[in-house]
Amino acid sequence: MRLWLTCIILALSSQLPVVTPSPPPSQTFDEWLVALRADALARGISQATVDSALKDLEPAPTVVHRDRTQAELVLTLGQYLDRRLTKGTIRTAQRLAREHRPLLMRVSAQYDVPAGVIVAVWGLESNFGRFSGVRPTIQALATLAYDPRRADMFREELFAALRILDSGDVEPDAMRGSWAGAIGQPQFMPSSFLQYAQDFDKDGRRDIWTSLPDVFASIAYYLKTNGWDEGVRWGREVKVPKTFTPERREAVAPLRTRGCQAEREMTVALPLTRWRALGLRTMSGARVPSSTIEASLVPAGKRNFLVYPNYDALLDYNCAHAYGLAVGLLADRIY
Repeated sequence: MRLWLTCIILALSSQLPVVTPSPPPSQTFDEWLVALRADALARGISQATVDSALKDLEPAPTVVHRDRTQAELVLTLGQYLDRRLTKGTIRTAQRLAREHRPLLMRVSAQYDVPAGVIVAVWGLESNFGRFSGVRPTIQALATLAYDPRRADMFREELFAALRILDSGDVEPDAMRGSWAGAIGQPQFMPSSFLQYAQDFDKDGRRDIWTSLPDVFASIAYYLKTNGWDEGVRWGREVKVPKTFTPERREAVAPLRTRGCQAEREMTVALPLTRWRALGLRTMSGARVPSSTIEASLVPAGKRNFLVYPNYDALLDYNCAHAYGLAVGLLADRIY
């Protein structure tokens, strides 16, 4: 399951579609909450959790406003990368990678995900743990579950959040995150927490809010479970010959027709030997490696990136090239 993240929505090639206003709910919030309580109990969530988590609960209008008016930043991909991958960000990532190297090496060895990639995801998701959201998760999810626009999805996330409280992994007051319900330093949605969160420090709790061992391990386990292959890079920026026009590219490597929007903005995969024959070169000017490993091309304005299957794992975390490329490029600068 893909993650909902509190990232800026980028309009890299077109304006976002106009959101049609949802009809008003057919029940009052109190009526809806009575039915929700009954459903939660029927699903096996304890009475104590239901009583404590849903007591005096009120919807948060600001959450609905944020959901309907998500920030749009019209930038090229290159401009976005320049803004996110500043010298300060890179220095911070390198410093924290050195500081936590023993822990990162243990996590990397267990999950077969490079330490640099773990740190890069951590940095982009929560600014290296400095900000993972302050909004009460139950209130945010209840508000979005009551709102008709995406009620079914957020209702399931709300039940997942109640199960997390039932498990004892976090106290109700500490369960805070983004307006969209993403939680902890990895910014997992509750359903993803239940599937991927790890108790690496073996204290009996999956604490992705304050335990760096659990944070790093959870990020690594997510990527590994979603296809990260040890020993294969995520990709690299490449130079394409002037003869490799968009028309030529479409003829030999058309864009994908399935997947999320970012996946449909990259070409079908071809063996590296084929890309080599087409004249692609690394940024140093060398020909791309001769290998049977398959890779896709991500055209990004004046820049082009050849991405390997591990890149798909990054898109599983957040399906946006701005995110996937930022993670990969930052990871390359860390070690």
